[in-house]
Parts: sequence; structure tokens; C-alpha cells
Amino acid sequence: MLDLTRLRREAVEAPESGIVAVVNHARGKEGLIPMWAGEGDLSTPKFIADAAAHSLAEGETFYTWQRGLPELREALAKYSSRLYGQNLESDRFFVTGSGMHAIQLALMALAGAGDEVVYIGPVWPNFEAAAGLLGASRREVSLDFAEGRWHLDLDKLKSAIGPNTKALFVNTPSNPTGWTADQETLAGILKIAREAGVVIIADEIYARFYYDGLRAPSFHDVMAAHDAIIFINSFSKNWAMTGWRVGWIETSPALGQIVENLIQYSTSGVAAFMQRGAIAALTQGEEFVENQIARAETARDIFCDILTATNKVELSPPDGAFYAFFKIDGVTDTRAAAFRIVDEAKVAVAPGTAFGPQGAPFFRACFHRRLDEVEAAAHRLAEWIGYQV
Repeated sequence: MLDLTRLRREAVEAPESGIVAVVNHARGKEGLIPMWAGEGDLSTPKFIADAAAHSLAEGETFYTWQRGLPELREALAKYSSRLYGQNLESDRFFVTGSGMHAIQLALMALAGAGDEVVYIGPVWPNFEAAAGLLGASRREVSLDFAEGRWHLDLDKLKSAIGPNTKALFVNTPSNPTGWTADQETLAGILKIAREAGVVIIADEIYARFYYDGLRAPSFHDVMAAHDAIIFINSFSKNWAMTGWRVGWIETSPALGQIVENLIQYSTSGVAAFMQRGAIAALTQGEEFVENQIARAETARDIFCDILTATNKVELSPPDGAFYAFFKIDGVTDTRAAAFRIVDEAKVAVAPGTAFGPQGAPFFRACFHRRLDEVEAAAHRLAEWIGYQV
């Protein structure tokens, strides 16, 4: 047996995912409505799968471009240029093996032992854990929850950045809270980063899942060409491609060789046939994306209205992303309660303990599902709250 003392401390101490713990407990239970994970219930559209299948049939199974197929990078540039109303060249884009891989590469480029990363929380736990695996220290700046809304205190953020801070991670729209920074707040964050000489890692994966326009406010709206920002994005959410594991980085072309090297020494590139599917997503998938967002908005309203009607739930209907992050009166141990809810209400939600100290009193439910399932899940939870709390 391998002696664990031979392993790196960071690897041994890597935390178990609090989300996966519920998934493992709940998986396979009959009649369960799963709202645990960050994905919808739709399979990848046929036009995307067909593009990948055609590529396979044509024998496109060899090593490929480390930075991504030129055709995909050009499609990313055109898509992003339309989305942000800017002329973004293809040399700013790099294809990665998922959004998580993109985050890992950004962290590998910026932080290691002796360095610090600051992030706005509550946050998806994988970011904090990935920084820890590199040996970097992590400091959370918590959003404030007051009067039913999430708020960022810029003064608190500024004071958290110290001499060893190398990166500032900003996820907006936020998983799990749905907090979405407006342009003024983004400009304030950028000013702080500029003055401190800190690189922003901007996770804008949920930018299209925004319920007041085509997209959420972005650092693209407030940045200058020289600003040090690494954008993280993914095909997972917009085009129902979570299992494909394809994402991208957008950043200054000056980092091109560095990003390519990091890809080379981690995955050596994304399979060409998967990239062909990604091209189809970008060039043919706008109607699908718009329909997904419209359905998610309706699901949000159904779920939040039913829970708030109990008068025992505190939540802020999210401006973006597709999660309800809510408190239940009288529940203090959300991890234990999440397991009870699986067994007693047959609804699987993630405990807020998975999202850091500020998230501990909350639950996260992904409402990006069929509307009848969302309504049924909300009623089951409301009944559980009435009888169990």
C-alpha cells in the first residue's frame, strides 16, 4: 500500500466536494428530482452531436492544435465580438478541456506556494480547492446578504489584497448566489486590481444566463486594452455540453505561448471532433441558447415564488445563473439537512457548507430543469419545510 506520507500535503488534504457527497448519497433513488449539480436536464442538441460524429467518421482523431483548431478560435472571436460589441481577434482565444481546466491553467500561470489568491464568496468550491492544490493561500471576501440581496463591499475587497496577492477571482453571474455585478461595481473591482497590480481571473461562464438582457455586464465593458484579465468560459452551460468538457480562455495574445505550454503539459489539447461540435454550437446554436434562458427564467420564478410563499424561506431571486440560494428558518446544519431532504422529500439540493463559511446557512438548488419538475420539487420542499422544521 502506498504510504500517504509520500504524497504532497496539498493532495492529501484536498477536500471532498460537499456537492458530490449529496450526489453519491442520492444517485439512483427512485422518484428523486435532482437539483444538486450545475447543469440542465437537456441533452446536447443533435446539430452539435452530428458535427462531432461527422468529424469522427472522417477520421479526425489525431493530435491537434494546442491552442485549439483555428476554425474554432475564429468562431469564438466572432461570437464574442458580437456579444460584447467589440473587435476581438482570434489570437485572444485558447481552447481548454473544460471551464475547470481553464481555471486551473490561469491559477498555474499566476500562483503557487507563498502566493495568495483573493476571491469573492460564497463561491463554487472547485476554484478554492484548485488554488489550494497549487500550494497558494486563499482569502475570501464575502458578499453581504442584506434586505434579501447580495452586495459587494469594495472597501472590504480592497483591504483584503496584500503584497503576496497574485490573482483576484471574480465569478459573475455567481455560482451559487446569482449575484451579478453591475458595470459600476466591475469598474470598481478593476480599479482595485490595477492599483494593486493584481491579475483578475474573470469567470463569466454564466454571462448568457442573465434575466435582464442579452448578457450580463462584463469586464469587457469597462476594461482597457492593457488591463491584466484572464477570462474563463465554457460550452457546458449555454449549449448543454457539460459532459463534453470543452472550455476556453480569452486573454492578451502576449500570453499565447505560455498558455499553449500549459495546455501541452496538462492535456495536450482538446480532441478535434469535440472542437467540431463546439464550432457548430457557436455558429448554429443561438436559438437554442435563447430558449434555454427563457425556460430558466420561468423556472426561477416558479421555484422562488413557491418557496417564499411558505414564509419560512429567505432567498434572493437571482439576476443571473440558474441557482436558487436560500435559507430555511430553523435549519442550522445544512449538510445534514440536505441528506434528510433527499430521503424525506425526494429532492436533491446542495448544502451551503460546500460553498464556504458565508454559504453555510444556505442551500443551492439548480432550477434549470423541466418546468413540471421544478414546480414539483418546490412543492415537495415547501411541504418538507412545513412538516420538518
